[in-house]
Amino acid sequence: MAIFKNANFDERRSTAEAAKEAKLQKFRALTAEFNENAAERLTARKAIIAARDVRAGEREAARRATEARAAEDQAARALALKAEQEERDTSAVEQAERENANAAQRKAAREILPKIKTYILGNAATRHPSSYEI
Repeated sequence: MAIFKNANFDERRSTAEAAKEAKLQKFRALTAEFNENAAERLTARKAIIAARDVRAGEREAARRATEARAAEDQAARALALKAEQEERDTSAVEQAERENANAAQRKAAREILPKIKTYILGNAATRHPSSYEI
């Protein structure tokens, strides 16, 4: 009894070619099924990409709207700060004018008070009390 069957070269080659052909047929069957589903997958993928682009556009629009609101808020704050600064400047100028006017009044009072005393009292303040005429 022979455990090993001796096959000639042609039989071995035909067996190998049959195995290769079987593998090829199996691959073709898988690729045919893959190709049949490829159109569906491609359509689904295009729909997903389109939805992704729409969401990205919405996010971009929302970002731009947020930036526009932020710019408006910043402009409003800058305008309010400018108005407050102008009000402070005006108030400071008015305060300085009032202080200058008060200082001028005090200076005038200091300068004129001795003249008024002299006018009212005459030179009596400089004379000795015993020299007053009665």
